[in-house]
Amino acid sequence: MPNSAISPKYSRYALALLLAINMLNYIDRQILYAVFPLIKNDFHLSDTALGFLGSAFMICYMCSAPLLGWLGDRGNRVKIASYGVAVWSLATVISGFAPGYRALLAARTVVGIGEASFGTVSPGLIADFFPKERRGRILSYFYLAIPVGSALGYLLGGMLGQKFGWQAAFLIVGAPGLILALTVRFLREPPRGGVELTAQTIPEPDGKGYASLFRNRSFVVNTLAMAAMTFAMGGLAQWMPTFLYRMHHLDVARGNTLFGTITVVAGIAGTLAGGRLGDYYQKKSFKGYLLVSGSGFLIGAPIAVYALATTSLTACLVAIFFAEFFLFFNTGPLNTVIVNVSHPSSRAMAFAVNIFFIHALGDAVSPTILGWLSDQWGLRGALLTTPLAITLAAVFCFFCTKYIAADMAKVGNQ
Repeated sequence: MPNSAISPKYSRYALALLLAINMLNYIDRQILYAVFPLIKNDFHLSDTALGFLGSAFMICYMCSAPLLGWLGDRGNRVKIASYGVAVWSLATVISGFAPGYRALLAARTVVGIGEASFGTVSPGLIADFFPKERRGRILSYFYLAIPVGSALGYLLGGMLGQKFGWQAAFLIVGAPGLILALTVRFLREPPRGGVELTAQTIPEPDGKGYASLFRNRSFVVNTLAMAAMTFAMGGLAQWMPTFLYRMHHLDVARGNTLFGTITVVAGIAGTLAGGRLGDYYQKKSFKGYLLVSGSGFLIGAPIAVYALATTSLTACLVAIFFAEFFLFFNTGPLNTVIVNVSHPSSRAMAFAVNIFFIHALGDAVSPTILGWLSDQWGLRGALLTTPLAITLAAVFCFFCTKYIAADMAKVGNQ
């Protein structure tokens, strides 16, 4: 399809549609954690077993990503995305019928396959609809789905779970995805490389397939930063509603409502601020996206410590807000770094490798590790380990600035 076939209006429509789907992605993902206390009571689970429900999803998600990324760079990205939405939505509905722990565990692993299909192709697809100088802001809009979808997952899970039971919560949030899967199937695909580029104007990478990504120092270090961040943020996302339930004696509905409201407001503000600041400083220096992200991590880490340590509910909630605001700075910028240092012909594979490692080293293991530490030390002590991972993410961001200019030049993103 020629570049002229993709109008600015159609690009905005594509962004809105894929944002809506990504939002549903995070609703279906996070609703599990909102109903953790209810599932624990029904199935009489330990915290370790409860945390493994989240880990099993992530293990399947990350293991599916490399194959789906390879397919995404060789096939129709729109078809892959639509099939993924249908699979994860159907599996979410099936979760609502699970009669026991093993059945629920199996359904949640299938959700991981569907979400990996969408997650590997959608960022590159979005980036190709818009010029590169707007990528930080555009991907920040796309990743607004993280705070908004997560918050809605907590809110819907808390309210629906409290009133109708956790099974009904899965049934209600899973059904809309089946309609959206059909809608995205008819989306037009932009040319690979973006509306301002063609494959002939971009230098070929100095290697083929996945091998070239592991020689890309910026990609590797940026992925390590995101892995450390994902370890902390994934663990906190899964356990904070339970933390409020146990430590501050809030019921499931109120705890999820408060945490969800804080997440959506702080997440939107932080994600948009990070995207705008990233684009602004990226114009001044190739290091802009990394410096904004690293600074957000450094500011957010000590605030997160205070949120977990204080015994005052009000102080805890205020600190959660400011910690999330600064931690969400990275969302658009670090994903834009992946786009900027990877060749258009291998971007789906780049996001697949990124997905694999950030979850293998991050939230595929952190829920279970934190659950085990909670069984040993108590939940507060377990969660106080997460700011260390956030600080490590900042270190990787600043270290990555040594390589970013050269690696962007190799793929024509100077």
